Parts: sequence; structure tokens; C-alpha cells
Amino acid sequence: MTFSPTLFYSCSPRFLRHRNSNNPTPSSSNSCSPSPYSSYPDSANHRRGHNWNFITFSGIKSIWKLQSFTAKAMTTTQGNLSSPGAMINDEVKPDHLLVLVHGIMGSPSDWKYFEAELKKRLGKGFLIYASSCNMYTKTFTGIDGAGTRLADEVMQVVKKTESLKKISFLAHSLGGLIARYAVAVLYTPNVFSDRLDDIAASTPTNSQNSCSSNNGLIAGLEAINFITLATPHLGVRGNKQLPFLFGVPFLEKLVAPVAPIFTGRTGSQLFLTDGKPDKPPLLLRMASDCGEGNFISALGTFRCRFLYANVSYDHMVGWRTSSIRRETELVKPPSDSLDGYKHVVNVEYCPPVLSESPDFPPEAAKAKEAAQNEPSTKNTKQYHEIMEEEMIDGLQRLGWIKVDVSFHSTFWPFFAHHNIHVKNEWFNNAGAGVVAHVADSIMQQETKEDSTPYVSTGKL
Repeated sequence: MTFSPTLFYSCSPRFLRHRNSNNPTPSSSNSCSPSPYSSYPDSANHRRGHNWNFITFSGIKSIWKLQSFTAKAMTTTQGNLSSPGAMINDEVKPDHLLVLVHGIMGSPSDWKYFEAELKKRLGKGFLIYASSCNMYTKTFTGIDGAGTRLADEVMQVVKKTESLKKISFLAHSLGGLIARYAVAVLYTPNVFSDRLDDIAASTPTNSQNSCSSNNGLIAGLEAINFITLATPHLGVRGNKQLPFLFGVPFLEKLVAPVAPIFTGRTGSQLFLTDGKPDKPPLLLRMASDCGEGNFISALGTFRCRFLYANVSYDHMVGWRTSSIRRETELVKPPSDSLDGYKHVVNVEYCPPVLSESPDFPPEAAKAKEAAQNEPSTKNTKQYHEIMEEEMIDGLQRLGWIKVDVSFHSTFWPFFAHHNIHVKNEWFNNAGAGVVAHVADSIMQQETKEDSTPYVSTGKL
């Protein structure tokens, strides 16, 4: 039987490059080669509990009004917290919450096209909610502050919609980091096991496992998909991590101390200079389980984790940081798009890699102090190299599906950062194929009857 190369359908420990061949090409990436599931750090103290009482409706008049709502009222674009629980009729009640999280200086309107496509493709079983708690300059108040606000907002939606059973996140740019912080706040360990390594220890290293740890809940719901689009998971420090600086060391040295002036606390966190010299930066802490939050455990609850990354022409976020790769792991991507998904050029599954928990050694503290107080090309490079390796070590303990996107053939390729989520339907419509790929990836997980991993290359 001949298949067309299209979507990577599951979290199988096998990876696929989607070419017309019966023999997949092995990945040249070290981090994506088959490796045993790792053991994970102990869970930290649990977050405070949430009130799980839900809104109820009474009275004949209220019931009549409730039944008169149409299916279109099931989703919200502007983050109206009063609507999710109320705007559901008796016949169709969504059980899957999909939270959309915009990027820096963004708003829910950034998702207008994407949300409309998701509604058409996913159907009425999804409650699609575009977050509105961190609009515009609120994104400058820090990833931790924005993440906490997002967690509170999600809990309000969940409380107002008692039919929900599952949850997924779809985030663009900085929104991916905000969402990572939020899920740690919303995380509740499995009542049967509050340690990730309990699960890993019972899993044969040569078995065909999905990337789900099944070790807890997010906002009291089953976690399905965690998807980021052009998110700087490793920060924006280092060669070409902030591409509009063109990789010029002198410019990269100058921008780090200036960034907080324009982007506040968030800027220092993205450049890894937040906090005291002897304290690890937030993004490093977010690559582990620590007293601040069970960041890795929370991500581990999701059935699948997707990283969509622009391979070029993204002026805001580099390919390495958005795909969690080392410089040596970047290989020239295919030039042809996958069938049915224009500008999506490659998909591969990177299984968990056995590695140590991220550390902040004395030399890192010394390098951070130098980078903060007396930045030079040499010491800033040294500090970034230490931090990048530690963050990758932490994040690669989970499996990731990495999707490479290339807008090199478009009329305006330099709009790649906004094309990838079609911020504006007229100027960024080159990303329509990416939107379709995301929607089909979500739908594929939704239609799976069980968690048994498999790979399909058949066209939808």
C-alpha cells in the first residue's frame, strides 16, 4: 500500500521525516536518537488546592434561556469568563478545553483566524478559549506573573464548565513560556503516584511507549496536547537566538542589559539575567522540578508535546531555542512541504533522553555575575553556553514532537514569526498549512481510542 507523506499522527518513539519512502531516514540529531526513558526529579510540595464547586442553574426561566443558546456560543474570542459555563445547550456539551495563549504585546484577537479554523475542524466537543488576562504590556511583568494569572483564568473557565474532562494548550511565542509556568501552577500529582520516577522505573526502556507520563492532572483535567509555535524555550541569549541582531556578538552583548528597560521583568528573564548572581534564572528553574513548581512533572502529564519552529526568517525567535536543539543538531531541512501542509517541511519524534537534572554550578553563578555587571562578548557567551546545555538537559528528559516550518518560498518570508499562527489573515495567510497541521494533530489525538502509540502516513 502506498501512502502520501503527511501528518505525524502520534507520540510513537519512532520518528518520521515524511518522505516517499518505506524506510524512514534516521535522524542526525543526537537528542532525537532512540534512548531510554529517564527518571525524573522528585515532585515538590503540591500547589494549593482549588475550589471545585461549579456554577448551577435553577428556575424554569433560567432553564429555558439555557436551552436557547446555539452551538456557536460554546467558544469565546475575547476571554469572556461568564460565557463558557453558561453558553452550552443541553444537547452539546464540550468535554475538551483548548486554551490559546498569545505572545508578547498580544491579545486574543491574534487568534481570530486560527480559532475560526479550529472550530471548523475540531467540532463541538471542544471549548476553544483565547486567554485575555495578559494582554499587551502585561506581558512585560514577568513570565512567572503572567503564568500565575493564566492559571487563575483557566481555573475560572474550568469551574464554569462542569462538562470538561480534558485540557490542551496552544501557545505562540512568549505565550509558550507563560503556558509552561501556568501548567506547573495547575498541576496536581496522580493520587496513585506522586513521583515521575515511579512511572519511569516501571517502564521497560526498549518498549514502544507514548510520550505521556499519565502521572497527574492539569486543572483537574486529563492533559492531552501541549503545543508551542515559535516559542523561545531556551531564552533569546546566544548566537542568532534573537535573529534580528544578525548574530553579531557586539549587538548581542549590548541588548541584554538594555532589554529590561523596554520589556521589563520579562526581558531580563528571556536574557537569563533575572535574579541575584547566585540564583539560577527562571528559565533554568523551569527545566526541572523545584520548590517554585513541578515544571517537568506538569509537562509530563500531557499525552503529546509539540514544538513548531521556523527554520529561518523568524526575526524574533531562533530555530535552536524554539525547537530545543543544540547548534550541532541543526541540519538543513527538506525544501519541499509535506503533502497537504504547505510550508511544514519536517516532523520528527524525539524520545526522552536520560540525563541529569539541570544544575547551576559555581562557574555558572560567576559567569552570570559577570554577564550582569560587566558584560563582554567572552563572558556573556560563556554564561549562555552553560545555561543552554543545562536547560536542554532538563527539557529533553521528556519526549517532544518537533515540527519544522519554512516560509522561504513565500513573497514575504520575513513575516515568519507571525505567519506561523496567521496573526493577520491577509498578511500572514502563508501559515494556513501550519494551522491545518496543528488542527489535524489535535484531532488525531482526540480520535484515538486508547493511548497505544502508532504512526500513520496516510493522508487525511
